[in-house]
Amino acid sequence: MTGQRKRTWLITGADKGLGLSTAKAALEQGDQVVVTVLAADGSHVLSAEYPDRFRAIHLDARDHHRFAEVVALAEQAFGRIDVLVNNAGYGLMAVAEATPVDKYRAMFEVNFFGLVEMTKAVLPIMRRQRSGHIINLSSKAGFIGVTGFSMYCASKFAVEGFSESVQAETRELGIRVTIVEPGGFRSDFAGPSLVTALGEDGDYAAANLRISRYVNERHGKQESDPAKFGPAMCRLVAADEPPLRLPLGRDCIDALREQVRSVEVEFDRWEELSLSTMADD
Repeated sequence: MTGQRKRTWLITGADKGLGLSTAKAALEQGDQVVVTVLAADGSHVLSAEYPDRFRAIHLDARDHHRFAEVVALAEQAFGRIDVLVNNAGYGLMAVAEATPVDKYRAMFEVNFFGLVEMTKAVLPIMRRQRSGHIINLSSKAGFIGVTGFSMYCASKFAVEGFSESVQAETRELGIRVTIVEPGGFRSDFAGPSLVTALGEDGDYAAANLRISRYVNERHGKQESDPAKFGPAMCRLVAADEPPLRLPLGRDCIDALREQVRSVEVEFDRWEELSLSTMADD
């Protein structure tokens, strides 16, 4: 990074997958990185290779009371936080009616509320710096409702609404927010990181079949490579005007474009009824 100040990244859920890919790419370009991991002793595969520019801190993303401590340790280690990557999260496949309350509430604690609290913990530092980039991991399922992913979609739709609002509130302070919407990556999402709950009602037979096939046939055959995720995040952070949304993968960008077209067609079809509520004066 000749002639360029090193950035300091804070990446949640970086034990493996997309978080690990991001940490490796940032370190390889000379940046400083703090990650959170589930390992109780804070151990990480990158610690020995980058002892001066890397720190790993144990954090369960449900332990919101520890977020301020983690952020303070990150700032203490390298003096600032330039990039926050809210990556911690996991999937849940089930039709809405068959999803037990304990499963979807636990997922929201990580996917949404954890992301919110980490963002709130980092924002005071970025406001003082008058700079920073917050990258919030959403999904194709954060833009499009998907059969069998009702509660997961809800958690990611919440991430998108929160992120848009935070960008509106902080843009004039020099802070940028990007919602990253990955399509299918060959990570653990369709494997160990996916929780499933199949309903027994015959009315949902087709949906349950789709869930079973996703779990049994999808894992390891997704379109995108996790090793390419981190370099993409580095390019994103280096951009002078980063986007609010960044879909990743052909499957994702094609699906999002189709969704936008579908919404526009529906708006046009129902415009007369939409405008029927306007006051006469």
